Amino acid sequence: MTANEVQDMLQKSEALLTGHFELSSGLHANKYIQCAKVLQYPARAARLGEIAAQCWQEDIDVVIGPATGGIVFSYVTAAALEVRSIFSERKSGQMELRRGFSLQPGERVLVVEDVVTTGGSVKEVLRLLEQYNVDIIGITSIIDRSGGKVDFSYDFKPLLELKVSAIPATDCKQCQAGLALQKPGSKELL
Repeated sequence: MTANEVQDMLQKSEALLTGHFELSSGLHANKYIQCAKVLQYPARAARLGEIAAQCWQEDIDVVIGPATGGIVFSYVTAAALEVRSIFSERKSGQMELRRGFSLQPGERVLVVEDVVTTGGSVKEVLRLLEQYNVDIIGITSIIDRSGGKVDFSYDFKPLLELKVSAIPATDCKQCQAGLALQKPGSKELL
């Protein structure tokens, strides 16, 4: 599957939105990618997981994604790889493994995320994994909207790169014009 086909899947699922948005990073943008809209279709989600799995030739033992955006993508990618899937969650502001999930030293781990803008959530997961002494194979996201600016210090293989500017609220012309702000992430729905 090519990047054009991934983008086509997102558009058919109405996952690419236009408006005035606050991202989970706190930055503002005039476009938003709501990957949950494509992941709600099991066949599309499974296909994205297959594509993600094909990006990696290395042996992988477990796939992890941050809650909530990475949970479904982790699951479908792990299914394609025929390995287990886990997710991390924030508790008291810190990313951790909960729900009985565990990792063993030396396990080969792939990190996945739905959308990467600043890479903050993925970096939190990486710090968590480094505490477990696992072998971090790399990172895959459905969308990289960082403009190539994010550096994880591990291989990063997104399925699609989209150039969508994200700016601080203080520089946002839509805010200055008084346009209503939407927060479509997991904290506040459209």
